[in-house]
Amino acid sequence: MPKNQILTVEGHEIVIFSHQGEDFICLTDIMKSVDGNQKIEKWMSNRGTIDFLGTWEAMHNPDFDYPAFWDIRTESWTPSFTISVIKRKDKTNAIGIFSRTGKFWGTYAHKDIAFEFASWLSPQFKLYIIKEFQRLKEEEQEKMALGRDIKRLISKANYRLHTDAIKENLAHTVLHQTYLYTTEAEMLNIAVFGMTSTERAKQNPKKAQKGNIRDDASVEELTVLSNLEVLNAEMIKNGISQEKRQEILIQRASEQLQTLSKLWSIKKIKEKVETENIKKLWIKKSLK
Repeated sequence: MPKNQILTVEGHEIVIFSHQGEDFICLTDIMKSVDGNQKIEKWMSNRGTIDFLGTWEAMHNPDFDYPAFWDIRTESWTPSFTISVIKRKDKTNAIGIFSRTGKFWGTYAHKDIAFEFASWLSPQFKLYIIKEFQRLKEEEQEKMALGRDIKRLISKANYRLHTDAIKENLAHTVLHQTYLYTTEAEMLNIAVFGMTSTERAKQNPKKAQKGNIRDDASVEELTVLSNLEVLNAEMIKNGISQEKRQEILIQRASEQLQTLSKLWSIKKIKEKVETENIKKLWIKKSLK
């Protein structure tokens, strides 16, 4: 998903910001679309909202500062109490709501929170937002499905290049051709997975019954495997010996896996685990 996208709801533009695999919707845009006089801080200072936001953070934020939050909750009984996005974030290390500057400036909240804010402003407008948001997600799923289809086509094309190279340059008979398909495929398995499918079957018979070694491959491994099929096909056509090809394939597989691992590890969400006892304790307190 692009970093910034625009929802058009009842003629109003609302920005969605994608961050670490989650969608954050601009509360400022929602507020302007419904009633420019309704302040975000007023909603955040509401006792019910404070409990809702605290529960959300308890469920999603391992670094949430519960003692600081409890102080805010106690302070909220004061008639003149108000709290800003920045103050709440600084005091409790909250992640559900934050401010952005620049072209797409404004106050953003996780979609769960944004929908709650929209309900406070206008339940009807919330329904329009959800409908448009779902439409956007459906479009994304269709694009992803198309991308998977393209990848499958590329994979099939690369596999065909590989088998054609074997058939035209190495095989002498149909039987020999079948044998070479297997040995060359196993050579690629060794380069990418460090073992043959036969060795994997011996190590884990249950998995072998469910599928071949490539069924459990990661996206990185499948990408490298596809690349190596093309490389091996070219080397076969150029008359390079199997021994030399295997040496090159192992080296290239190692290089490519390391590169892809570094690139994709940056995009992965770093999961942190918080004890369920702390979460349950807060949720119980918030319901009292």
